[in-house]
Amino acid sequence: MKVSFKVNGKQVELDVSPKARLLDVLHDDLQLISVKEGCGEGECGACSVLFDGKTVNSCLIPAFQAEGHEIVTLEGLRQWPGYATIERAYLEHGAVQCAFCLSGFVVSTVSYLKEQPQKDGVSEGDVEKALAGNLCRCTGYTKIVEAVKDLAEHEKIKTQFEEDWPYEK
Repeated sequence: MKVSFKVNGKQVELDVSPKARLLDVLHDDLQLISVKEGCGEGECGACSVLFDGKTVNSCLIPAFQAEGHEIVTLEGLRQWPGYATIERAYLEHGAVQCAFCLSGFVVSTVSYLKEQPQKDGVSEGDVEKALAGNLCRCTGYTKIVEAVKDLAEHEKIKTQFEEDWPYEK
C-alpha cells in the first residue's frame, strides 16, 4: 500500500504493509533513529513524534494513517533554531542521563511550549501533565520538569516558535 506524507519538512512516498506501524516506517525504513520502541503499547513515550503538531505515540499509529499528514521527529526538531534553547535547558538542569527517553520528552516539550501561552509562574502540575505520556527510568523527573518550567517562562522560546518554526503552523 502506498502512503505519502511529510517527514521533517520533506515529502516521502513509501510502499508499506497494511500492518506496519508509523514507528517501524520512521525508524526502520527512513532511518530516523530518534524514534525508538520502548514498550510498543503507547505507555512510555520513547516513540513520540509530532503528528500535525500534536504529540502522538508512533507505535500506536498504523503507517497508512500518516497519509497527507506532517510528522516531525527529533531529527527534524534539531533543524529548528529553537532546539538549541531546549537542549541547553535540559543540559543546564541535568535532565538527561541515559537519553533513551530524551527524544520523546523533547517532542512533548515542544508540543507543550508551542501551545502554552507564555507566562510567569508555570506550575509543576501543568508541566507534569504535558509530559505525562513519557517515562524515564533514570532521572526521577524533577530535573526534567524544572527544565521545561524554565523554558515555558523563557521569553525567547515563544519568539522562536513565531519566527523560526520551519513546519506547518
